[in-house]
Amino acid sequence: MLRGGRVISHSVRPRPVTGLAPHRSIVGEMQASDVSRGVAAAMSIASSLELTADDAIVLHNSNKLTLRVLPCDVLARVAPQAHQGAQFEIELAQRLVESGCPVAALEARVEPRVYERDGFEVTLWTYYEPVTPGEVSPADYAKALERLHAGMRNVDLATPHFTDRVDSAQQLVASRDRTPALADADRELLGDTLRNLRRVIDERGREQLLHGEPHPGNMLTTKNGLLFIDLETCCRGPVEFDLAHAPEEVSEHYPGLDHDLLRECRILVLAMITTWRWDPSDQLPYGRLLGKEWLSQIRAELERKGLDIQG
Repeated sequence: MLRGGRVISHSVRPRPVTGLAPHRSIVGEMQASDVSRGVAAAMSIASSLELTADDAIVLHNSNKLTLRVLPCDVLARVAPQAHQGAQFEIELAQRLVESGCPVAALEARVEPRVYERDGFEVTLWTYYEPVTPGEVSPADYAKALERLHAGMRNVDLATPHFTDRVDSAQQLVASRDRTPALADADRELLGDTLRNLRRVIDERGREQLLHGEPHPGNMLTTKNGLLFIDLETCCRGPVEFDLAHAPEEVSEHYPGLDHDLLRECRILVLAMITTWRWDPSDQLPYGRLLGKEWLSQIRAELERKGLDIQG
């Protein structure tokens, strides 16, 4: 908690490294001085909006902070102003809630906008008291994701395309200066996999708005049911791209999937998250070891599925 401008406790929400998470390069936590400033900025903004802000619990610390502000019980997301993307997430969240999507809502007691203070962007969200932790059934997971996708089809908002992420990974693989530790054979494998599966999926998939990373770490179990969070990853692409981030069992309960396309999406996403592990700025614990394991898995999957990604 933070009392009198001092961080007293630091409770971090775990981000499981299971399935296909994390997608993006892990760039580390905010420094302690930035945490203190970010918490102070969020509490100051909450107070200025007539929300009682005496304490703050840090729930998650990465390139942005997630805070529970007390006793007003508001969830604050705090990012450096250079991070950007907060306004897009607000607009999208409002439209998805209106469409009946299972997503976390903005805080209803204040104006839904980005607040700026001391070099930080702060957005305020509803805090959901978590229910007793338990394993989410694949059927419930699939039903929530299906509801999300159905609502997203009613939202018309300019968003990135899933291929933008693939392009980013391809650029990383293509640059020996940016990935100096990547062996030549592994570089060729990743480059061919990213390039060819990107083309195949882009040609075959029916596009719609997607969450982008609906893995278990971006889902809350609440008394209101399962809710998806972290909408800044939303993009356009086939629903199979979203299912590629969820546990495999979930796809067995999601209707109408193209399972051949899902197979290709899973390998593509695996190639992307493997690529991030060779970014020197990546700070995922045991990231390089995971990257090596995933390279072996990519080779095995391509061989088992009989996919030719050469050339």
